[in-house]
Amino acid sequence: MDTDVRPVAPRRLDWLSNEADRWVSEGILTEDAAETIKRRYVASHAGSLTRVVSYLGGGFLGVGLLWLVATNLDELSPLVRFVGIVLIWLAFTAAAEALPLPRPLRGAFRGIAAMGFGGVVFQAAQSLQVPAYEPSLVGVWGLGALLYAYASAGLAPLVVGIVTTMIWFDWQVVASSESTFAGVFAVLVGGAVATAMAALHDRGQETFAQVWRLAGGVLVLGGLFVAAIPQIGDHDLAWSPTLVVALGIAGLLVTVAVLRTDGLSRWEVLASALIVPTGLALVAWDPQVDDLGSVSGEAWLSAFVSIGVYVVVAGAVAVDGSVRDRTLLVVLATGALVAFTTMQSFAVFAPIMSGATLFLVLGVLLLLTGFVFDRARRGVAANLSEALS
Repeated sequence: MDTDVRPVAPRRLDWLSNEADRWVSEGILTEDAAETIKRRYVASHAGSLTRVVSYLGGGFLGVGLLWLVATNLDELSPLVRFVGIVLIWLAFTAAAEALPLPRPLRGAFRGIAAMGFGGVVFQAAQSLQVPAYEPSLVGVWGLGALLYAYASAGLAPLVVGIVTTMIWFDWQVVASSESTFAGVFAVLVGGAVATAMAALHDRGQETFAQVWRLAGGVLVLGGLFVAAIPQIGDHDLAWSPTLVVALGIAGLLVTVAVLRTDGLSRWEVLASALIVPTGLALVAWDPQVDDLGSVSGEAWLSAFVSIGVYVVVAGAVAVDGSVRDRTLLVVLATGALVAFTTMQSFAVFAPIMSGATLFLVLGVLLLLTGFVFDRARRGVAANLSEALS
């Protein structure tokens, strides 16, 4: 094989081939030049496989480090345990930033370092006699991972930082307010913040924008999923200082994102902000289904409104993923819609149908929903792409 041939992802090779053909048709390239360019590249999945294996290995190693700390290592003194986990954390950080590693391995090392920082935080807390089940510890871990992500431009620390920060935020809100309503509110507000962050990263840091946008989709769809469950819990919003401060920060980020962006990014931010009061309204709407032998008209209406809202939001996320060519967003929206429809069917419709009838109706409903949903997604995506081009 020619030593100048470079392996690339099949998707990129298809794009290059199509572009080369278009350049030939426009007279920019000759056919011989286009063929010469195409011969320099070959489709290969090796890079993707390497990334998957590297990140899986890094994930297992990072979890192992945390597990090692969690077991307390009683045979060692607190000082030795703390110094040991700090040295491991510093070693992976130094290796990721100083050694000439391949990109997948560098990313895996950065992820291990971000997870190892959590071990440092929890081991330090244990040495200082701080209770392990304290949300502030997860918050410190998340903040450190986010700072490392932006200092190193690493995606793996960014993922660790977003996940841990959102765990801390929701945990802190629920613990301080003791309200399910507040917990749903926190998740939806987190979705608005993540979407605003994605919009602000669209110009200059596209890879970070992808991670923030996926996080926003997970939080928005997850928050709405819980909000639409009948009788999910208390229906009184108990305010807490954490929730008030977070709402203020979210409002500021959404405002800045709307003012500094345009087009699709701005619409994403506005839609995510609108979903927050929509989700709260679904939580507050309690149809009072007390008798499992009968379902009231209000319960039927609540179920259909919840499904309608979720279909619209999931469809918007899928269209967004199609327009931006982000398969994960499309898969996320489709899977969330299927899971939500199944949950609603059992939660509201099951009391009035036998098991067999329920599955038959649900199967037909999902097939029809999937067909209409996919057709609508393709049509809207095509029209929107043409409008934005």
